[in-house]
Amino acid sequence: MKITEVRVIVTSPSRNYVVVKILTDEPGLYGVGDATLNGRELSVATALQEHIAPLLIGRDPDRIEDIWQMLFRGTYWRGGPVLMTALAGIDTALWDIKGKRAGLPVYSLLGGKTREGALAYTHAGGRDCIEVEDDVRSKMADGFKVIRAQCAIPGNVGTYGAGGEAEAASARWASAEPGSTWGDGGPMPSVEQWEPGPYLRTIPALFAHLRNTVGNEIELFHDVHERLTPIQAARLAKELEPFHLFFLEDCIRPEHKESFRLLRQHTTTPLAMGELFHTRWECVPLITEQLIDYIRCDIGHIGGITEAQKIAHIAETFYVSTAWHGPGDIGPATHAANVHLDLSLANFGVQEMVKFPEVVHEVLPGAPTYQNGYLNVADTPGIGTDVNEELASKYPYERAYLPMSRRADGSVMDW
Repeated sequence: MKITEVRVIVTSPSRNYVVVKILTDEPGLYGVGDATLNGRELSVATALQEHIAPLLIGRDPDRIEDIWQMLFRGTYWRGGPVLMTALAGIDTALWDIKGKRAGLPVYSLLGGKTREGALAYTHAGGRDCIEVEDDVRSKMADGFKVIRAQCAIPGNVGTYGAGGEAEAASARWASAEPGSTWGDGGPMPSVEQWEPGPYLRTIPALFAHLRNTVGNEIELFHDVHERLTPIQAARLAKELEPFHLFFLEDCIRPEHKESFRLLRQHTTTPLAMGELFHTRWECVPLITEQLIDYIRCDIGHIGGITEAQKIAHIAETFYVSTAWHGPGDIGPATHAANVHLDLSLANFGVQEMVKFPEVVHEVLPGAPTYQNGYLNVADTPGIGTDVNEELASKYPYERAYLPMSRRADGSVMDW
């Protein structure tokens, strides 16, 4: 069996996705993967089309590990989000082919089920504590047992995960910065204004309110989104201890791995980290020193199922659970890959999920299904997802960027 073609399909049914379709010389046998990198989709598509695809023609798609090593180590300049996302798309498509050829779902090839469904979490947000409470109650009524809670911050303009006034902030900064519109007349990033002081006062108050109103049975947690300094993060984690969070997510930048030692000294709040990691070597110090409780890499940005399984097995040894990244800016194939791993791993913890618009299901069918707090995949061979190429062509790429953030004085801040 040989690879005969690698198709890279860029489509935008509600948002941009990069799809990899690997065809073989066996009639009707192909694999589908996701290589979406939000805000830099065309960089990945170009890497796949111009550099990676030519290397794969004529190779045996069954040799997943060998192809992975070739693409990772053969660049010499290894890693980074663009190349690792491209590699993830290839890797997932190859696992899809392997499952189809074997007549088995991928979770079976990974060792088989260890559970009947993957515990899922969703997002709740609002402009104040009352709105967040209402959203949490709505998600609880939908069966969710784990919920991420985000709240708009008084005095800040636009808040990650809570909606708000990002457009107003964008207009403010655009008017203050001559020449800030893009040269092709396309959209510019939305800009939020963020200050740590109001944030550090608001979040403990939010969780105090939630515990007083929705109780202690529901699992709650919060995403900092890597915006705090280590000592600020230590303060927040310590102040959140009375509210028994499921975990505190990504509280410092990925460059600050050593600073997790400081966090552990100051708090018993469980810690999760990893959505901006690209290889297992970024994860290893945090796992082996037991500085985190959940590793939450994005399978679509660390090289796919092959790398994620290795990271999970390292983590199992040190009592670290998985919580793979699962936002709306990765395609259904990566979400399905998440759940295949979730079902097979002994140290699975929880899975982020989103509900795709109907148009995405039409163009990219086969996303995981949700029921009463759990995710599952169909017992069909392979990953279980596909791409309708004819329909995908009706939704061309639309230029888009991730938001940006600035401090009140105008200086650039991490979003």
